[in-house]
Amino acid sequence: MAVDVKTWAGKFKSLTDNDETIQCMGKYYTCRFMYDMQDRKVIVEMHDGKVKHINTDPQPLDPYDFALRASPQTWREFARPVPKPMFHGIFAASFCEDLKLEGDLLVLMQNLRNFTAQFELLRKSGVPV
Repeated sequence: MAVDVKTWAGKFKSLTDNDETIQCMGKYYTCRFMYDMQDRKVIVEMHDGKVKHINTDPQPLDPYDFALRASPQTWREFARPVPKPMFHGIFAASFCEDLKLEGDLLVLMQNLRNFTAQFELLRKSGVPV
């Protein structure tokens, strides 16, 4: 069952801002990315390892550096405490499932370690779809 997007955003922000790994390495973790879950889109804005803002109702021209786009089923599988094989990370899912990486992928690669640690927090926060 999907959680309310505002509730999810608060939990995801708290988990991110209190994650020891991100806070240890995230001094320069600054970017904007979109989670596109078909039925729900959110843009997460990071600044120096902290969530500056989560746009829970982005409009078509709202800026972001890169996007991860997948079906709601894929996002729900990512958010399981122990995901099935090929849902354990973004690259496995982009090769074998319906996840698409779009936008400025250089920004993703420059922030990959922190982004991956934050992405794995979906296993604690769930997803709003």
